[in-house]
Amino acid sequence: MVADRSSKSSGNSSDNNASGPRSVLSAFRIRSFRFQWSADAMNTWGSEMETLILGWYILVATDSPFLVGLLGALRFSGTITAPLIGVIADRMNRKLMLISLRIGTGISSMVLLVFAVTGSIQPWHVFIVAGFSGLLRPADNVLRQSLIADTVPRRLLMNASGFARTTQDSARIVGALLGATLLSRLGLGWALTAVSLFYTFSVFFGLGIRSVPSTLQINKRMNPLTDMRQGMKYIMNSSALQPIMFLAFLVNATAFPFTNGLLPVVARDVYGHDENGLAVMVATFAAGALFGSLLMAAVVKFSRPERFMMLAMIVWHVLLIFFAQTQSNTWGLPALALIGASVSFCMITMSVVLLTFAKFEMRGRVMGVRMLAVYALPMGMVIGGWLIEQYGVPVTITGYAVVGLLAIALSLFRWPELITGFSIDEQK
Repeated sequence: MVADRSSKSSGNSSDNNASGPRSVLSAFRIRSFRFQWSADAMNTWGSEMETLILGWYILVATDSPFLVGLLGALRFSGTITAPLIGVIADRMNRKLMLISLRIGTGISSMVLLVFAVTGSIQPWHVFIVAGFSGLLRPADNVLRQSLIADTVPRRLLMNASGFARTTQDSARIVGALLGATLLSRLGLGWALTAVSLFYTFSVFFGLGIRSVPSTLQINKRMNPLTDMRQGMKYIMNSSALQPIMFLAFLVNATAFPFTNGLLPVVARDVYGHDENGLAVMVATFAAGALFGSLLMAAVVKFSRPERFMMLAMIVWHVLLIFFAQTQSNTWGLPALALIGASVSFCMITMSVVLLTFAKFEMRGRVMGVRMLAVYALPMGMVIGGWLIEQYGVPVTITGYAVVGLLAIALSLFRWPELITGFSIDEQK
């Protein structure tokens, strides 16, 4: 495993109960990780359910793929501030920051619940609340990944990252099936009630996460712009971190838009599905991703995750081209499952490389800039929604995937270390 190349601690806590022989469930021997996994699961389950419910509501209420894409984009409205969040996370208690953000997310969900229960909900209500909660979600991702690296020994990072990814994958299944069932049978109010309960449980489980004191102190001399510049310089001078940031931007721009925002349009316009058919498609994609995450968590040694990451990224884009040509569940659902698995293979190895090569005192800033790359996703969704209205689903998905493959080829030419492997000197 890549994390074993270096034996330095760099801020990682290795809980006494994490010692002993490794197993598939090694990361769960760490008490803090058990609580964080549970908290993250509750949060992502609620988030994915909310995404499906509100995406379908907007599609039905407005009949506009563009507005569906815009709604998905608003979920990432805070991405632009992620580097600043990373700066603050390097100086403050990351656990308290995470809990505070999740309380804010829960409150925003309850506001929509009130509108739904009183029967006064309108599309503009959804857009406003989605924009507010979108300010918090990117920061949540920065903190949760940083906390895992803070509290899990590096030798278990692949195992922990794989299981951490399962919270997102299982959320797509739970969110899709439970959200669609509640929405179609009980109505919007009950569906949003379930979302709010998940957010509440996330806060309670988060209280059990271990606090790791920052090595930096907040004082009057703190200059966020200087700290951000230091973080950017650190990344740009790293032959390992620089290409990973580019590739993170790339997959968010060309691959993620169709499974992380525009799938309701594909389900209705290509497959002729209602919200329950959409739920089956989302759950199938998530089942493939969950399988991939569990498989990655079970991998004990991974000497060159960079190579596997690139292979998975290429397969991901090729599968999108194939999926764009399907119009039935017979071929479309298996393709979605394979896409889900390739997503997990790619993103888990990407996270492991980032967390392995980022110093503890720079980790918040590195993950903040990493979240900035996610800004390509809302742009991809908005542009993709407009292109679908102009040219249709198959042409748009195929075009995105082809552009992605060309960019991958250029990145391999620019950074051959993605194949040959990054230097050990790059590690902390």
